[in-house]
Amino acid sequence: MIGDQKILFSGMQATGTLTLGNYLGALKNWLELSDEYECFYSVVDLHSITVRQDPAELRKRARNLLTLYIAAGLDPKKNCIYYQSHVSGHAELAWILNCFTYMGELNRMTQFKDKAAKHADNINSGLYTYPVLMAADILLYQADVVPVGKDQMQHLELTRDIAQRFNAIYGDVFTVPEAYLGKVGAKIMSLQEPTKKMSKSDENANASIYLMDDPDTIIRKFKRAVTDSEACVRYSENQPGIRNLIDIYCACTGKTPEETEKEFDGKGYGDFKMAVGESVVSVLKPVQERFADLSKDKAYIDGIIKENAEKANYYATKTLRKVQKKVGFPERIR
Repeated sequence: MIGDQKILFSGMQATGTLTLGNYLGALKNWLELSDEYECFYSVVDLHSITVRQDPAELRKRARNLLTLYIAAGLDPKKNCIYYQSHVSGHAELAWILNCFTYMGELNRMTQFKDKAAKHADNINSGLYTYPVLMAADILLYQADVVPVGKDQMQHLELTRDIAQRFNAIYGDVFTVPEAYLGKVGAKIMSLQEPTKKMSKSDENANASIYLMDDPDTIIRKFKRAVTDSEACVRYSENQPGIRNLIDIYCACTGKTPEETEKEFDGKGYGDFKMAVGESVVSVLKPVQERFADLSKDKAYIDGIIKENAEKANYYATKTLRKVQKKVGFPERIR
C-alpha cells in the first residue's frame, strides 16, 4: 500500500499490435482504476523474448505500446507506465523466486503446454519459468490486486502460493495479491472464429481489429465478420458471431444487449455490421489521433520513460533489498 491507496499491477506484452479486444477488455478499464489504486502498468518486454524477436521491431513495438497506454487516456503522472526491462529488479527477484517454486507447480501450467505446442522449435527454459517472472512482476511492487483474465488465473494462484511459502519461511515480506474483481471489460472474440478470443497473433488478418486500423479497414472487416443463417440480431449462445458483435457494439456505445436487439429488430445483418463498424471507428479515432500527436513528441515520451523508470525502480528496490536481506545475501556497502 502506498499512502492510503492499494497497489494494482498489470501489463501487456510488447509483441504484435494491440487489438480492439485488448482495448475494450483491459486498457479502457484501466482508465477508471487510477483514482482508486496506485497503478503500475508495465510494457512486459522481458516476457516477450521467450519467442524470438527482431530487435529493432521489439524496440519499436515497446515504444508504441507505451505511447498507446498514454494515448488511450492513462495519465503518466498518476500511473507508473514503464518498461519492464528498465527495472532490473524484475529479473533479480525472478531468480530468487525460482528457488522457491517447485518443478511440479510449473509442470501443471497449461499455458506452457499451449505455447510449447505452438513453438516446438524453441521450447526454452524462459518459456517454462515465465510464470515465476510474472510472480516477480506482481510481488516486486507489493501489489494488492491484479486484473487477470481467465487464462492468467492459474499464474496468479501460483504467485499467491510462492508469496505465502516465502512469508511462511521469512515472515511477512510479500503482500499476497488478490484477483481484481471490479468491473470486467468486454470479452471480445475473433470476427472469423467467434468461439475463440480476438488475438493479436491471429494469422487471419480479418479476424482481429487492430487499434491502428483505418476506418475503411475496420468497416471492411466487420462486413466480413462471421454470422449465421438466422438473420436476426439476437443475443444468444446459439449465435456466437452476432453475440460477439452485440458485445462490441454495447462496449462502444454504452447500450445494453436488450436495447441493441430492439434497435435492430427487423433489420438485416448488413445494417447491423455497418453500425458496429462505425461505433468502433468513433471510439478508436481519438485514440489514434492522440497516438499520432504523441509519437511526434519524442522528448515528451522520452521524459515519461525516464521519470517512470525511476519511480518503478524506487519501489522495486525497496522490496528487492528486503528480500535479499531475508535470504542471506551480504548487505551493500554504501
